[in-house]
Amino acid sequence: MSINAAITHRTTYRYDRQTTLNPQVIRLRPAPHARTRILSFSQKIEPADHFLNWQQDPFGNWLARAVFPDPVEAFQVTVDLVADMAAVNAFDFFLEEHAQSFPFAYGPTLAKELAPYFELEAAYGPRFEALLGDLPRADDSTIDWMVAINRRIWQEVAYTIRMEPGVQTPEETLERALGSCRDTAWLMVHLMRRLGVAARFVSGYLIQLTPDIKAVDGPSGPAADFTDLHAWCEVFMPGAGWVGLDPTSGLFAAEGHIPLAATPSPSSAAPITGSHSVAEVEFSHHMEINRVREEPRITLPFTDAAWHRIDAAGKAVDRILQAEDVRLTMGGEPTFVSASDRDADEWNTGAVGPTKRFYADRLMRRLRAAFAPGGVLHYGQGKWYPGEQLPRWAFGLYWRADGYPLWEDPALLAPETGGGATLADAERFTAALSEALELPEGMAEPAFEDPAYYMFLEGRLPENLDPAHNNLEDPLERRQLARAFDHGIGRPTCMVLPCQLAQARSATARGPP
Repeated sequence: MSINAAITHRTTYRYDRQTTLNPQVIRLRPAPHARTRILSFSQKIEPADHFLNWQQDPFGNWLARAVFPDPVEAFQVTVDLVADMAAVNAFDFFLEEHAQSFPFAYGPTLAKELAPYFELEAAYGPRFEALLGDLPRADDSTIDWMVAINRRIWQEVAYTIRMEPGVQTPEETLERALGSCRDTAWLMVHLMRRLGVAARFVSGYLIQLTPDIKAVDGPSGPAADFTDLHAWCEVFMPGAGWVGLDPTSGLFAAEGHIPLAATPSPSSAAPITGSHSVAEVEFSHHMEINRVREEPRITLPFTDAAWHRIDAAGKAVDRILQAEDVRLTMGGEPTFVSASDRDADEWNTGAVGPTKRFYADRLMRRLRAAFAPGGVLHYGQGKWYPGEQLPRWAFGLYWRADGYPLWEDPALLAPETGGGATLADAERFTAALSEALELPEGMAEPAFEDPAYYMFLEGRLPENLDPAHNNLEDPLERRQLARAFDHGIGRPTCMVLPCQLAQARSATARGPP
């Protein structure tokens, strides 16, 4: 699901007299390498009596060169664009094998082509050198290294809106511990170049949309939709190309960063450059953002009117299905994902995992407290899918509609972790349960692992290999075999009570021997 955001950016220069404008170069068209999809773009230049040529600079950026034949009293550029704000994974790139760890070296040809992006200042100050010496120089992951340096600049330099023209030197920015986005971007460029990484300065638009719901942890973002001119740094990574780093936020560039110009130095990335005859100038700048299209999503669903239309369509479909005697079934398992470590296999492709049962248990207890304080929790067997060695587990919550409690003391519900129950505890429990159900004594029986199955698994191992440290291909089989031999195949693993509830207090039903 995506949001289409429309930006209007108006820059106005008013002069105190008739003024002759020299050619004006405008860099306000999204650069070709923008990752955010631009659905429409228009640029209006006033006065209308001018000549316009579209060009590209040596670095591939779009330039609009405007020539004004007559003196003017004002000069204005208005840009309107619509951006598709579909989420962009800032880490969706691959690095060449030799560049996956830092430091790395560029090949001779590539280094020659990137020469402008290695240019250094004649001298750097002591604060810059001290920071450079304190940065990490080697790491197992180049990406982690870039993340660490980006966050370090974000921590070292506070952000300010600075209206003065030009860019501070890296030393000035560090000395003040304060700078605008263009100042921290230029500082990052020089740090990267000194560390041997090709880097360039980027000017562009920053779009930040207010979230539909507040974040569970950390900042929730802007209180209202926001856009402005912004600056950040891009580094050239072998295999990935140009990757954006935004030291103002400590984040990598994503869908909210729309580059307009990417150049070796800030002077050639300014939004508008040009000169004019002698005159006093009044400068004004206006930006606004509007959402022109939003698709319904989980965090911002359909409107009431849309729901009524959907409901009416669903009822019409139901009538057709009923008339044609079409019967549908659907699954009954709700799906949830952990708020932390959400990219782990257990929340994406794996059926089970190291923390899923723990979180499921905690979720069930929270649901019980919220919806069914007198409910009883049931931990049992779930579906058994073809090709899987064991059935899934399933947790259930049951309560009475009249509010009568089925279970009064939640402290007696053993948690998934840290319970420490033993076989002796199971024997006492089944004995007490049998007594409460008025079942004959001795119905509860110990259960054992299947020795034939584990003997078969053991027979597949080399003679000199300990079963507890086996090398079976299936990870589940490896764990099961090690656990079984560690516990002892001849020892019971649990207690079973072969009784149907309907037969309690009257008759019993033993299972097969």
